[in-house]
Amino acid sequence: MDMKISACELQGLFDALPDVVFFVKDSSGRYTHANLTLVRRLGLKRRDEVVGRHVTEVFPRALGPSYALQDRRALSGETIENQLEVHILPNRAPGWCLTCKYPLRQRGEVCGVIGISRDLSKPDGRHPTYPRLIRVIEFMQLHFAESVRVSSLAELAEVSVAQLERHFRRVFQLTPQQALTKLRIESAMRLLQGTSSVADIGLACGFTDQSAFARQFKATVGMTPRDFRNLQQGSKP
Repeated sequence: MDMKISACELQGLFDALPDVVFFVKDSSGRYTHANLTLVRRLGLKRRDEVVGRHVTEVFPRALGPSYALQDRRALSGETIENQLEVHILPNRAPGWCLTCKYPLRQRGEVCGVIGISRDLSKPDGRHPTYPRLIRVIEFMQLHFAESVRVSSLAELAEVSVAQLERHFRRVFQLTPQQALTKLRIESAMRLLQGTSSVADIGLACGFTDQSAFARQFKATVGMTPRDFRNLQQGSKP
């Protein structure tokens, strides 16, 4: 039997998942569907406050253009899978998630975007390799500002590189490189609340130069380091 699930039915299903944001957008990037998790994380109360609006209208000015760029990539036919991101919640606290966006097609033509962002859950401490992977995490926490090779991390965990990748995904929902990026960006977000220069913060967090730091920070957080600092300080980005 050929069964098709509508976007409205999916929206209702995802309403029951408080740790997953679900959305559908049209070819102009305007929301046609949004689950209640997204509505609440935008600091709104009703779905109709989101539907029909563009990301640049519902997200802070520093964030909207970055999300709009992602949408344009999906509308061009690109698939975005498990993009590690920080979402800034209404209280300005960061929340880590993995975002997936897919082109939505009708009669073979791209007509919109459908996607989810799921919160990172707690590590699976029952996995048999967990104690060895924790050794890797502890090493990363001490050395994230240095050049860290995945092959060295695999040796530390006494597994192959392929096994390390597979076990990391199973236990942490991340690749080792994503886990390293997460540590670096978390440190950068803390330091950006101080007075050090953006260039010095980038170097202190393991980035080779300011441009590399700015690119990775924007790809992960959705805004530049300077805009993030302004947002945290309550200034207009």
